[in-house]
Amino acid sequence: MNEDLPIPVTVLTGFLGSGKTTILSRILRDPAFADTAVIVNEFGEVGLDHLLVEATDESIIDLSCGCICCTIRGDLMSTLIDLYERREAGEIRRFRRVVVETTGLADPAPIIHTMMQEPLVFAHYRLARVVTAVDAINGMVTFDRQPEAVKQVAVADALLVTKTDMANDAAALSALEDRLAGINPSAVRARSADGVVDPEILFSGG
Repeated sequence: MNEDLPIPVTVLTGFLGSGKTTILSRILRDPAFADTAVIVNEFGEVGLDHLLVEATDESIIDLSCGCICCTIRGDLMSTLIDLYERREAGEIRRFRRVVVETTGLADPAPIIHTMMQEPLVFAHYRLARVVTAVDAINGMVTFDRQPEAVKQVAVADALLVTKTDMANDAAALSALEDRLAGINPSAVRARSADGVVDPEILFSGG
């Protein structure tokens, strides 16, 4: 990757219990993602206790796998700018991609707006993809009860149906896929079992 290009950012969203934490834990363990910065709301949510922490500096943690993990400080814009400035100053590792995990109740639209409209952000970053995780077991009920979950699907570039290893009703899974297609027919769709994700789903696009 040409480091002069803006750094690609993937927004990982999904309603509570959709499996985002498991996906992030997989990313942090995979050597292929060693040059990744992951921005989360709380370190504890991604199971850092099970990873080797090399160094800690306030809200930024260096991991032995090469990843950087960072908590959101105030707002996303200030966090992204701070990360970039510290990267350029050599204070942290030179990450080449970023994953932003939203809270389960979040409407991702303000994050997308920040990525595309804030000059200090889009000078150094580009929104590569919005990926929404959808629980294969509880997805349909969640859509019926939680309008935020429908918004998360509607704005996605890619939809990741999670927990398919625990979903034993093929008809229900097919109905969920049909509903996703109805909400967002243009999104790429894929399935995930036990948090295993094809990297192309997360990091392709732009």
